[in-house]
Amino acid sequence: MLLDLDDDRRAFRDSVRTWVDKNFPPEKALEIEKQEYQYPFELWEAMTDAGFHGVGIDESFGGQGGDAVDTAVLARELARSLGGMTWTWAISSFAGAKAVTHGGTAEQRAHYLPRIANGEVRFSIAVTEPGGGTDLLGAMTTRATKVDGGWRVSGQKMWSTGAKEATYLLLLARSAEPDPVTRRSPTVLLMVPTDSPGIDMRYIPKLGMRAIGSCEVFLDDVFVPDSQLLGEDGRGFRVLLASLNNERILSGALALGMLDGILEESVEYARTRTAFGKVIGAQQIIQHYIADTALAQKQSELLVFDAAHREAAGLDCHREANTVKVVTSEYAVAAADRGIQILGGMGISAETHAQRFWRDLRQFRIAPISNEMIRNNLAESFGLPRSY
Repeated sequence: MLLDLDDDRRAFRDSVRTWVDKNFPPEKALEIEKQEYQYPFELWEAMTDAGFHGVGIDESFGGQGGDAVDTAVLARELARSLGGMTWTWAISSFAGAKAVTHGGTAEQRAHYLPRIANGEVRFSIAVTEPGGGTDLLGAMTTRATKVDGGWRVSGQKMWSTGAKEATYLLLLARSAEPDPVTRRSPTVLLMVPTDSPGIDMRYIPKLGMRAIGSCEVFLDDVFVPDSQLLGEDGRGFRVLLASLNNERILSGALALGMLDGILEESVEYARTRTAFGKVIGAQQIIQHYIADTALAQKQSELLVFDAAHREAAGLDCHREANTVKVVTSEYAVAAADRGIQILGGMGISAETHAQRFWRDLRQFRIAPISNEMIRNNLAESFGLPRSY
């Protein structure tokens, strides 16, 4: 396993933690989270001023530099307080920047990466559809038709987080009719300006991550210029695949950060809450709950940073990244549930944090890919037949 953070990364970790504690402690995150559908522009601007949007973007494009380890460190420290609102940073600086880096031309990289790094543009992912999440390519109905100078796009997308406030939709669409047997077809990946005529959106009420509204997006004959195509026609999905491992590691780092926050709240409450003449932390069952969360935290930390170091070193880490996504999401959801139990009646109060973390974390067992499907992929990696 490759785990240690060097001195520079430790200093970076400490600086991010100090920034979070000063500017967005859990109490402030709780207040922001209550404002459903009200995008946290204050948080976005503060992250811009701190340079966080540029982490993972090469310095030659105005970024801070860094690799999968650095983005995992940042995600963990932000999520410790912000929870799911950490996606405010991740969607653009991770998904948008990675797609442009892997699929963009030299001109596109020179144009977009500096603007992502300085917070000028925001991305939203428009990939999932009402008829299919995991069965994405088979169920996709959104179609991009080639026309003179660009593409005409019609279709519907689901779960596009931050779409109403985004500058661009990172949109995947079919570019030809699907094969009648496999149901698959060539795809294109387009950066669709959100102010394009023919786009309509509606918010989807949801369990967690409420401050960053997720949208259903409707596209009716939307024109997208050729300059907005990432990669080649027919290979759009491959551009997304290039960042697959990093995405799962990042999801694990967010879950790990929320585990940190859950453990801190649980320990503090156990130390100060009294019942039957003594603090509840003196009760063995409470101690065991806290110990189980600490065990989950350490195991998650080992897995996240082993996979992140492997990704940064250019090593094959597909199995490790899949493992990270499953283990951290399941451990963190269970830890949040224990946190609620430790808090007792206050655990279901909207004034405490375990319930907020639980609501934000529950989706990580489903997205960006379900844990059941990852288990299928892990089994296949050992040479077993495909099960779906």
